[in-house]
Amino acid sequence: MPRRSLLARIRRKARGYAAKARRLLRSVNAEDAHPDDPWAQTHLTPEEARVYRAMDPRDREHACRVTRHLLRDHPHADPQLIAAALLHDCGKSLRPYFLWERVLVGLIPNRLSRVLPPVGAIGIRAHHPELGARLLAHAGARPRVARLVARHHHPGGDPDATLLHLYDDQE
Repeated sequence: MPRRSLLARIRRKARGYAAKARRLLRSVNAEDAHPDDPWAQTHLTPEEARVYRAMDPRDREHACRVTRHLLRDHPHADPQLIAAALLHDCGKSLRPYFLWERVLVGLIPNRLSRVLPPVGAIGIRAHHPELGARLLAHAGARPRVARLVARHHHPGGDPDATLLHLYDDQE
C-alpha cells in the first residue's frame, strides 16, 4: 500500500510541475492573456470584483481556468469557493512583476520560496495567500472567501481549501 501512495504522490507532483511549465509559458506576455472577466465577475461581490480587476491579466486568466475546471468536476460547488478560486492569486497584485521575475519565481517551488528572504517578487510569491486574504478583508470581501484564499497553498484540513489547492496545482 505505501508504494501505491508514493507512486500517486510522484504522479501528482509530475502533473503539478507540468502544469507549472505550461502556465509559465502562457504567462510570458500579458497581451496574450484573455481572461473571461465578464463571466468571472458574475461570481463575485462588487468588493471582490474590484480586487479581481486589479489582478494581472495573466493571473486572472489562470484563475478563470482554475475555476472552470473546478466547476466542471464540482458543478454545485459552494459560491464562496468559486469566488476564492477566482481570487486565489490576488495577493500577487500588490507588486507588479517584471518578466524575468515572473519566470524566476515561477521556477521556485513554493516551499523553497517560503524559506528565502521575504523580499521583492520572491516575498510576494511566498506570502501571496496571506497577503491576498488581507487585501480581500480590507476590501470588504466575504470572510470565508478571504480564509480560503489564505489557505489555498496549505489547506489545513479544510475540504474546500483542499479542492482549491488541488485545482490550482493542476492548472
